[in-house]
Amino acid sequence: MIKGFRWAGGFMEHFVRLATQVMIPCQEEVLRDPVKSGAVDNFVRAAQVLRGERTPDSGDFTGMVFQDSDVYKWIEAAAYSLAYRPDDLLRKRVEDMVALVAASQERDGYLDTYFTLGNSDKKFTNLMEAHELYCAGHMIEAASALYESLGDDSLLKVAEKNAALLYKVFITEGREGFSGHPEIELALMRLRKSTGKEIYRELARHFIDVRGTDSDFFVKEEARRDWSVWGMDTKDKMYAQYHLPVREQKDAVGHSVRAMYLYTAMAMLAEADGDESLAEACFNLFDSVADRRMYITGGIGSTSKGEAFSADYDLPGDTAYAETCASVGLVFFCSALLKLKKDGRFADVMERALYNTVLSGISADGRSFFYVNPLEVSKEFTGKTPGSMHVKITRQEWFGCACCPPNAARLLSSVSSYAWEEDEGVLYSHLFVSGTVKTDSMSVNSVTDYPFGDSVTYRIERGSGKLAVRLPSFSSEDFSLSCPYELKDGYMYCEVKEGDEILLRLSMEPVMNRADPRVSYAAGRVSVSVGPLVYCIEDADNTDISALCLKPGKLHRSSAEPSSLGLPPAAADLGKVFTVEADGMRLIPSDTDRLYFTRYDEEPCKVTLIPYFLWANRSPGSMKVWIPLL
Repeated sequence: MIKGFRWAGGFMEHFVRLATQVMIPCQEEVLRDPVKSGAVDNFVRAAQVLRGERTPDSGDFTGMVFQDSDVYKWIEAAAYSLAYRPDDLLRKRVEDMVALVAASQERDGYLDTYFTLGNSDKKFTNLMEAHELYCAGHMIEAASALYESLGDDSLLKVAEKNAALLYKVFITEGREGFSGHPEIELALMRLRKSTGKEIYRELARHFIDVRGTDSDFFVKEEARRDWSVWGMDTKDKMYAQYHLPVREQKDAVGHSVRAMYLYTAMAMLAEADGDESLAEACFNLFDSVADRRMYITGGIGSTSKGEAFSADYDLPGDTAYAETCASVGLVFFCSALLKLKKDGRFADVMERALYNTVLSGISADGRSFFYVNPLEVSKEFTGKTPGSMHVKITRQEWFGCACCPPNAARLLSSVSSYAWEEDEGVLYSHLFVSGTVKTDSMSVNSVTDYPFGDSVTYRIERGSGKLAVRLPSFSSEDFSLSCPYELKDGYMYCEVKEGDEILLRLSMEPVMNRADPRVSYAAGRVSVSVGPLVYCIEDADNTDISALCLKPGKLHRSSAEPSSLGLPPAAADLGKVFTVEADGMRLIPSDTDRLYFTRYDEEPCKVTLIPYFLWANRSPGSMKVWIPLL
C-alpha cells in the first residue's frame, strides 16, 4: 500500500497550497455565515433540538435541502489538508465541527438537519428529492477521510452509527428505494475500506443492484407522499439514471454529477466483487462519455436543462453547462476505473478533466468559482440572452447551491492519491507531479515542471520493483524513456532498482485539434492544446476576438511571467506560464452598415492564446476555445 507522498513543489502543488491555505479557510468562513450559507447554523439548531433546548420548526432550516453536505465536504478537504500540512488551529476547528455534527445525530443514528428541524415525520419518504442518502454519503466520505488521513475516528463512529441505521431500514426491514442523487453507494464502499466491514459493501451493492429494476419506483413514491421539495418530474427516469438496471445502461444520460457518482460506485463495487458484468457496464459508460459526450476540456453535461448529458456529439461551446462538480466526479470515475483495469485512456481523461475544467472552476486567488464552465463567452450576449443565462463571464464568490467550491477543495487537497497507485506489486504513475512516494517496497522521487515542461525524472531512492509510467495519448508518437520498458495499454512497465534514474520526455508542441464533423458547433473551427492543457483566446490579449480567425501554420510557445499577462499576484507561484502565438486574420466587414454582405476584408495579425484554466482572471471580456480556421 502507499504509505505516503511528500510534495516537492511544481504546478500541481500550487493548487494544493491554494486549496489548503486559501480555499478551505475562506469556505469555512462562508459556511459559518448565516446569510451566505447558514449550513453550520443548521447543525447548531439541530443539536439544540436534540438537547431539548429548542422546539423543532422547519422554518429554522437555512438553504438547500442538501446544505449539510457542504459542511461534510469541507471536513473532508480539511482532513486532507491536515495530512499535507499540520495546523493546530485548523485541527481544532475540524474537531469542533465534528463535535457539532455528532451532537446533531439522533439517538437511532439518523443525521440530517433538514429533517431534525421540524420535518421528522417525512424521513425516507422522498428519496427522489430530499437528498438524505446523499448527505449521509458525504458525511461518511468525510469520516473515512479523517480516519485514513489522521487516524481520527471521531466522525467514523458517527458514520458507522448512521450506516447501521441505513442497513436496518433498507436491508433488515426491507424498505424499498434508493437515492435520487447517487453518493451513498461510493461512500459505503469507502467506509468498507476504512473499517474492513463487509456489511457496508452489502448495502452499497443493494443500492446499486436495485436501481432501475423498478423504473416506476419514484413515480409510486411521489403518489404516496403529500409533499415535495422541487416538484421534480419523476417520469424523467434518465435524469437520475433509474431508467434501466445499471448493468444494462450503455449511454451516459441525465444529471451529469449524479451519473459520475453512480458510475464511480459501480466501478468500486465491480473491482471489489470481481463482477465482470458490472465492470463491462462501466467501460461502456466511459466510452459513451469520453468518445461522444465530453468537451475537449474534460467538461461534461452539455445542457443547462437538468445539468445533464444530452445526445451524442451535442457539445455547443457557448451554452455549455460543464459543471465543475461533474468534472470532479469524472476524476473520481476514472480513478475507480484504473483500479478495475490499467488503461491509459482512463488516466488521460482524468488528467484532461482535472487540468482544464476543474482548475477553470477556481479563480487564480482561490476565492471565487465557476459553477458552469463554457468554452465560449461573449461580453455582449453571455448571461443576457435566452439560452445563456446560466453562463457567467466572471467567477462568483459563492452560490445558493454551493456544491462546487468544497468539491474542488476536497479533490485538490487529495490530488496526490490520484497521481500514484500501487497495485499487485506495481507502482503506477498516473499523473506527473513532483515529490516522493513511499511504498513497502520502494521509495521514488519524481521531479517535473509538467504540464508546462516536457520531462519527468524518476529517481529510485530505496528498494526495487516494477514502475509503470503512463504514456499520454497526446505524445504517443513522440516520446522517449531512458530505460527498457514494456508498453501495454498506455503504460510503460519498467524494472527498477535503488539508484536508478529514469527520464521521460514528452512532446509539448502546440497542436490544432479538430472535432468529429458531427459536433456541429466546432465545424470549421480548431482548438489549440499543448500536452494536457487546452488553450483559449481572450479579449485581454486580443482586441475583439469575435473577428479573429486562425491561419493554418506552425504554432509557437513562449513563456511569460504571470504578472506580465495581467494575472493576479496569487498566480505568481505558478512560475512561468506558457502562452501560444499563432498567425491569424482579423475579418473586417466590407459593408459595416449591413447585416449580410458578400465579402470580408482581411487584416493579418498575431493571436495570443492562454491556458483555458486561467481565463476570466483579468478584466471581464469575451473568450473562445474553438476558433474559426481560415
